[in-house]
Amino acid sequence: MGKGIKAAVAAIVFVAGMGGAHAAKPGATPLMYQGQPQQQAAKALLDTALAQAGKGSWERIGVGRVYYLGGFEEESQRIFDAILAGKHEDSDVYRIARVYREAGEWDRAWGMFDRYLAANPEEATGLAEVGAYYLLQGDRAAAERLFDRSFEAERDDLWATLHAAGAYLGVPPQE
Repeated sequence: MGKGIKAAVAAIVFVAGMGGAHAAKPGATPLMYQGQPQQQAAKALLDTALAQAGKGSWERIGVGRVYYLGGFEEESQRIFDAILAGKHEDSDVYRIARVYREAGEWDRAWGMFDRYLAANPEEATGLAEVGAYYLLQGDRAAAERLFDRSFEAERDDLWATLHAAGAYLGVPPQE
């Protein structure tokens, strides 16, 4: 085979390999959303985002959050269940609880928050954030117990202090 043909074959193989590398994580394209009904556009982009998230739990929780808050609860629940069924970090439980709270599903959220706090009893910011959610739900006694624990763990945590202060003003913690 001549040098020119070998070079051409090598170039084709290289370019084909590059295409395969890009196919592993698909990108969003205008065909997914331009001219599409909003739900269909969102679903196509979310499916792409989930593929882009790969195995990252934070990333998949982010995708699940948009699915959940956007009305695709079943898809979201599959993502959350898969994360929690495998080896996961305590922070994954916390992030999923935040999604339920943001959706107005306090009954689902508080159990997960309590589970996180049981595993992380000295995490000042988390204690104050969950305390803020309790206060915003009208349970001042539970909130103040969590604030006490937070400030015992770390008196000078800016975010813990802000979460507590904001809750007394009706301002939820910044996530």
